[in-house]
Amino acid sequence: MYGLIAKLTVVPGKRAELVHILSASAVSMPGCFSYVVAEDPSDENILWVTETWESRTAHDASLQLRAVQQAIPLAKNLITSFERIAETRPVWSAERGE
Repeated sequence: MYGLIAKLTVVPGKRAELVHILSASAVSMPGCFSYVVAEDPSDENILWVTETWESRTAHDASLQLRAVQQAIPLAKNLITSFERIAETRPVWSAERGE
């Protein structure tokens, strides 16, 4: 498996808009086990994205999906900084259906 944790700094006042863009584009991505978008509770301009994939190849292929390609320019206009915090190798996950 392949995991990725990213920190996105968002244009002030645009965090909810970016959440919508990310969540809409992340539906039905082949090979994606989990795609979590979380608000930072101490900074209203920060989002955390935590992803779990069957492989890095599946992650890289997702960047070519139509929904993702359409979301990229919209998201770029709202993101002031993108930090790839960590690549991980997930070894266990509990599915809760949330």
